Amino acid sequence: MGETQAEDDRPLWGPATGVGSMPGGDARETAKTVTGSFEDFPFLAELPARGPGADMIGRTVGMLVDLYAHVEPSGWRISDRPGRDTRRARSWMGEDLDALEEFTQGYQGPLKVQAVGPWTLAAALELRGGEAALGDPGACRDLVGSLAECLHGHLADLRKRIPGARVVLQLDEPSLTAVLRGQVRTASGYRTHRAVDRQVVESALREVFAVHDGPVIVHSCAPDVPFALLRRAGAAGVSFDFSLLTERDEETIGEAVEAGTRLFAGVVASTDGPLSDPGGSVMGVRTLWRRLGLNPGTLAESVVVTPTCGLAGASPAYARAALAHCVRAARSLADNPE
Repeated sequence: MGETQAEDDRPLWGPATGVGSMPGGDARETAKTVTGSFEDFPFLAELPARGPGADMIGRTVGMLVDLYAHVEPSGWRISDRPGRDTRRARSWMGEDLDALEEFTQGYQGPLKVQAVGPWTLAAALELRGGEAALGDPGACRDLVGSLAECLHGHLADLRKRIPGARVVLQLDEPSLTAVLRGQVRTASGYRTHRAVDRQVVESALREVFAVHDGPVIVHSCAPDVPFALLRRAGAAGVSFDFSLLTERDEETIGEAVEAGTRLFAGVVASTDGPLSDPGGSVMGVRTLWRRLGLNPGTLAESVVVTPTCGLAGASPAYARAALAHCVRAARSLADNPE
């Protein structure tokens, strides 16, 4: 896959990659598709269709250190000890890692792996009484510590399996804006949890980012991604649904780009539908660049092209087409930046 490069000359990023989830349940077939589509920037795919433990939250819960959870009808709830759900999550993660390792033999270059970030985890994971961990500052601190420790081990395992890879860690934070605005509902549904102080949010993110000595990006397919906060916390890149941007995001995006933040621009629809021509998919990105007065020559080095979100809800045929389309759209951006 790709050309072999000297150890320190490995690129930080490829021109296009996926977000995380893929349809179906066959780890080998998915790893083959992902590595074949993104020769310069493959990722460890997630297959939530397999059931609890393969979902975004369960997958990360299964890796936590000294913190366990099981599935309730309402979601994942903290337990005293690891049970069947935790074991299943760990087993599927092992299967996915084995498959990726098989198809990345000799690979040199960037490789992305995803985990749920601390605030989306705190909003989704229930304490024993059924309320989200988000409402308990002590539980949030424990979660941040456990997540940081588990990611340290997970990344070390990945580097051992694929020694030529330059690992990029993606933290999925779709609930981050709701956490900052106090919009996460309590178990009853009648109230919302109090907004978490921005400095507390930033500090927790910084602590988790610190476990990785490579680049960390944050993904959110929700509106109003807090670009400035993520940049201050140390995110090297932000992954987002480009169609959700509004004019009020533009100034902070311009500042982020000028500060060297990589934009993972979700421009290819993540559910089945007609695909436009590759150039049309990135037209909005070119237009934004012009409006911000940025140098078009910097487009290809500032932007990674992705689907708008995970592809779990797509058909396998569409998912393959969408990945290939991302690669062609990135090429269009590099060849015709203006």
